[in-house]
Amino acid sequence: MPPLQRRQLAAAVAFVAAAVVLAVQLITPTPVVVSVGENGTTVSELGTYFTTEDIAVVATAAALLGASGTYLLVGDSSTPDGNGSTGSVATAAPDGNGSAATGSAASARSSGPEPSDDLVETRREELDETAKRLSTNERAVYETVLDADGVLPQTEIVAGTDFSKATVSRTLDTLESKDLLERRRRGMGNVVYIQ
Repeated sequence: MPPLQRRQLAAAVAFVAAAVVLAVQLITPTPVVVSVGENGTTVSELGTYFTTEDIAVVATAAALLGASGTYLLVGDSSTPDGNGSTGSVATAAPDGNGSAATGSAASARSSGPEPSDDLVETRREELDETAKRLSTNERAVYETVLDADGVLPQTEIVAGTDFSKATVSRTLDTLESKDLLERRRRGMGNVVYIQ
């Protein structure tokens, strides 16, 4: 299991444990006795409920709940992405056509090992042979990644093919099982690479 997934799992476990402890501490009712007598009704407490230890447990559980919840929502943006830089920067960078590729496409193309030009050319030459093994959806997704020089964020595949996110995800699963593409986690999404 990669270190980032282990940290996310640990944060999720801490989140659930802190939520349970906090709920138990706050939901447990204060012991109260109601007495009905000749002189009317009297209400009395049997001791104090929130002791110093209870307050410390509630404060610790609340802090742990907030910290682990924030980590799970925001992610670990301080972890280097493999190039020594932190996070992904949405800047404009020229793509292979001389125009500017912006946002996640530019950062995805600049991070991680890219397929070599020889590999992309080889895959283009093998396209007709490969296409015989692929369904219509698989071919559309494969050609979309191939046209992007072998590297493309999964969200851009959804936009470029007009398939639903679920269809693209299932299609990528199939293409990965055929060893044609590879998905790598980048931040909150995936980047797809030609193999």
